[in-house]
Amino acid sequence: MTHSTVNDVTARIIGRSRKTRGDYMERMGRARDHGVARAHLGCSNFAHATAGMPADVKEAMTVGSAPNLGIVTAFNDMLSAHQPFERFPALIRQAADEVGATAQVAGGVPAMCDGVTQGEPGMELSLFSRDVIALSASVALSHNCFDAAVFLGMCDKIAPGLVIAAAAFGHIPCVFLPAGPMPSGLPNDRKAETRQKFAAGEIDRAALMRAEMASYHSPGICTFYGTANTNQMLMEVMGLHLPGASFANPGQDIRDGLTMEGAKRVLALTAQGDDYTPTCEILSERAFVNGIVGLHATGGSTNLAIHLIAMARAAGVILTWEDISDLSHVTPLIAKVYPNGMRDVNHFYAAGGLQYVIGELLSAGLMQDDVRTVAGDGLARYTQEPKVIGGEIVWQEGAREGIDEGILRRVDNPFQPTGGLTQLSGNLGTAVIKSSAVKPEHRMIEAPARIFHTQEAVKAAFKAGELNGDMICVLRFQGPQANGMPELHALTPILGLLQGRGHKVALVTDGRMSGASGKIPAAIHLTPEAKSGGAIARLRDGDIVRLDVEAGTLSTTADLNSRDPVEADLSDNETGIGRELFQPFRAAVGSAAQGASIFFGEDVA
Repeated sequence: MTHSTVNDVTARIIGRSRKTRGDYMERMGRARDHGVARAHLGCSNFAHATAGMPADVKEAMTVGSAPNLGIVTAFNDMLSAHQPFERFPALIRQAADEVGATAQVAGGVPAMCDGVTQGEPGMELSLFSRDVIALSASVALSHNCFDAAVFLGMCDKIAPGLVIAAAAFGHIPCVFLPAGPMPSGLPNDRKAETRQKFAAGEIDRAALMRAEMASYHSPGICTFYGTANTNQMLMEVMGLHLPGASFANPGQDIRDGLTMEGAKRVLALTAQGDDYTPTCEILSERAFVNGIVGLHATGGSTNLAIHLIAMARAAGVILTWEDISDLSHVTPLIAKVYPNGMRDVNHFYAAGGLQYVIGELLSAGLMQDDVRTVAGDGLARYTQEPKVIGGEIVWQEGAREGIDEGILRRVDNPFQPTGGLTQLSGNLGTAVIKSSAVKPEHRMIEAPARIFHTQEAVKAAFKAGELNGDMICVLRFQGPQANGMPELHALTPILGLLQGRGHKVALVTDGRMSGASGKIPAAIHLTPEAKSGGAIARLRDGDIVRLDVEAGTLSTTADLNSRDPVEADLSDNETGIGRELFQPFRAAVGSAAQGASIFFGEDVA
């Protein structure tokens, strides 16, 4: 039986989305009824589409009715997670050929690495890159030559951008094909300790570099449970991956096998076959609720509080932070993966991974089985894990007993009774916090505010010895309208060091901290943002701010109504590293609470 809160939240999402979802499904129906795309192309158009293909493939595409598969890839070999995608098109073409179909690379999309741009000007393009990716993937598929699509992209903004594009082409089936995380490197506790020692001036840059290179050392997703790995959880829980596809390492036989099986499976779901499963039917209200529950149960990335809303809206589904927060209250945290714990996603996978998590949540009525997936009807199929037996991929029932309780727990014996993300509200606006990473003794802080407008100003104050007491670090003008809403990880070692010295410390910002949000309580995504005149723009140094995770509040005792909002000189954010080209994005973007997207306005109800 489904939990009453899950039922209630699902019902209100369905009710709130009735018009937008109905309009979306009607559009998808018209596109479906238009028939196989290639059949409507003129001879010259079709000749252009096939001119570069081998003769036998060209023949099959010309005279046959077998489906043609479009590959949208985020391959580049600067981004470790996407380097393995270089060889995926060959595997996909081979798989298509084995079932009598064809496949083409439809196009590429940009894929930036937040780890490279962290603390750099390029980070101000990171969130906007999600919508650029959606646009780029749409351009690739707009040739209208494809009966199905596979999407190769995993990291922070890439997977959400591809989902938005998949929703726009929701009349055709799609499968997401991941490449998996890199093998484990330097233990996470040693990496965090090294960073704090460098921040304190106890070790030199050479020692820091050795530690970082030992942490990020090979192809694959970074092994901590940040946004990239949270995306993989989400794609699987929402039925866009094959069961068990998320966390096998690159280069393994099982990874290649899953890639080929995914290509074959999506070709079986086209309108030409008997099992037509368009993506629009997978991206349902229930699927998004399952994704939110998975986010909470695994302590996933705070970035998904933004991306889920944008992805859902692309499919006509209207989510709110209240929905996310209400589901958090009833979803126990049953996985403890770094930064919530010390072990990484490879340990999570080995311990039973998503198959165990999905099984537990289905049994407890916290996930809903009544969904469509690329594997067929019903989420229960995702309790099975893939194995390579006799050179073939077969699925067997996943582990339900003998689990390592240091990383996975039963629903009735969780790491904590509520989920990983919490909404905070009060006279400062609305924010979210990754509560799963914050120890209980740090979940309520009342302290004077220290106001900053840049990360560099915080660092300078720390180096000058000015940050030596309890404080709420308020970093404003970091929202999407101000500078694209960059992540603020450069502050984590500093604030962690202060907390370690016994000071009560928290961060309040209209910016982001993402999936690596750690042990410092951080009220992030605060809306309205400072650039739009939000309450955070009225705060002054010394104002008492109270952050209370358990009460779900974020407030100040200051009389904000008597003050005008402060304005900031943002000219340094407007040019350089391509930022001048993104001015239209900063002008058009909606709030974080509405998905921080250029596609969807503030009034979506």
